[in-house]
Amino acid sequence: MNYRWDWAVFVQPVATGEPVTYLGWIVAGLETTVGIALAGWIIALTVGTSMGIVRTLPGRWLHWTSAAYVAVFRNIPLIVQFFLWFWAVPELLPRQLGMAIKHLPPAESGALASVICLGLFTSARVCEQVRAGLQALPAGQRAAALSLGLGVFQTYGYVLLPVAARNLVPPLTSEFVNIVKNSAVASTIGVLELTAQAQRMVDYTSQAYESFIAIVAGYALLTGIIMFVGRRVEQSVRLPLAAGKR
Repeated sequence: MNYRWDWAVFVQPVATGEPVTYLGWIVAGLETTVGIALAGWIIALTVGTSMGIVRTLPGRWLHWTSAAYVAVFRNIPLIVQFFLWFWAVPELLPRQLGMAIKHLPPAESGALASVICLGLFTSARVCEQVRAGLQALPAGQRAAALSLGLGVFQTYGYVLLPVAARNLVPPLTSEFVNIVKNSAVASTIGVLELTAQAQRMVDYTSQAYESFIAIVAGYALLTGIIMFVGRRVEQSVRLPLAAGKR
């Protein structure tokens, strides 16, 4: 194959007439990816932690409800969930709310569906991480907190979650990386995130290698920052080893 490399394509004005270069498209896609991933992560961490706590509480109904939640969001393929949130859910909502969502600009409705989809999909995985972290703690910690007069919510908030969080930093960091990578599926519903912008650039320039090398660099940058911050947080909360165990 006689391929002609052209790295200068990134500084060329886009063919659509917009006052931006192709590099501007890539940067805009990177910004959209970051926004979707951060908003989705807030949902995932909040809902996932709450459901993880519920899965460790006594009560058969609580256990089965949270287990069903995890099963639904983990077992349906992510791309199917994207289509459901974008196309089906607005039709199932109350009429006024559904119409309000459908009348949003395509970029906003797609971003909203992506944030909710990624957040809830990842929350099911976060739920299992939190559940495993809490159940790995010695049973005596819960009993001691309750015997001191702490309520259930105080026991989790002041005793169990702070201790479990030390061991949850690495798996939660991996889930944050996953949500960044999974955000690429948003391109299937028209969201112009990083992958979609690269494909758009290929359509207009036919410079496929340059386009996708750029987004590889973009994803590597984002995930590298997340892994670096995750390691620093892990080191800062790690318990010091006893002198005799070093």
